[in-house]
Amino acid sequence: MDTLDHVIRERAYHLWLAEGCRHGAAEAHWLIAEREILASVVAVDVAPAKATTRAPAKPRARKRAA
Repeated sequence: MDTLDHVIRERAYHLWLAEGCRHGAAEAHWLIAEREILASVVAVDVAPAKATTRAPAKPRARKRAA
């Protein structure tokens, strides 16, 4: 079984349980679960990378000419 399908199936199952195991809503549960899972995957993929901020370099001391 595909991993994505498994995750969606698990979420749909939990939605079904939360609604009191109501029969006849399998497709609705699947679609809701699919939308939630895919939205979370897309949000992770397009999340901006953490910007690394560095302190500005300190100027180096100049050597005096002898």
